[in-house]
Amino acid sequence: MSTRGTGRTNGSLPQTKICQFKLVLLGDMAVGKSSLVLRFVKGQFDEFQETTIGAAFLAQSVCLDDTTVKFEIWDTAGQERYHSLAPMYYRGAQAAIVVFDITKPETFERAKAWVKELQRQASPNIVIALAGNKADLADKRLVEYEEAQTYAEDTGLLFMETSAKTAMNVNELFLAIAKKMPKTDTQNPTHAARHRGVNLQDPDAQSTRSCCGN
Repeated sequence: MSTRGTGRTNGSLPQTKICQFKLVLLGDMAVGKSSLVLRFVKGQFDEFQETTIGAAFLAQSVCLDDTTVKFEIWDTAGQERYHSLAPMYYRGAQAAIVVFDITKPETFERAKAWVKELQRQASPNIVIALAGNKADLADKRLVEYEEAQTYAEDTGLLFMETSAKTAMNVNELFLAIAKKMPKTDTQNPTHAARHRGVNLQDPDAQSTRSCCGN
């Protein structure tokens, strides 16, 4: 899906507002959380992505008109033994992506449990997105799109099916979240200029580049 026309071209309007948000990824083991982050931040995919231990941190920005939205991304481990650590990472988060594997129904059920936990314990205004990952394996699908879409609508979530392998809807997912965020938490532009971002208007936006001309 093209994102043309949703962002701002590099080097245009000055006085860009900088908004910074904490985003956490949650989901079962091996659903592709780290792969989604790697695709979004570095435009890469590793078929043999190592298992996350505890959590990993990355940062990336997207451009929306006169606003640069910087995400501070916490990619959490999916193993059950790390579950008790999760509140440390989603506490204070303004956004969360809960990921499941469309070929494994048990990961969808686990995703529902994460959503309930976030709605019960995370920030009241947290923006939650549900990502049905591994859409490139649609021929092995065991979770129907309509089922996940209905659940997301009933629960007030953003929903997209994604593929970290093909990059399908990865940038679009983060862009949709960015559009939902309140554009009030500004930071010093000179600080933000040190962080590289991706302009999602650019059809070549899979590679990391300076955001909004910074």
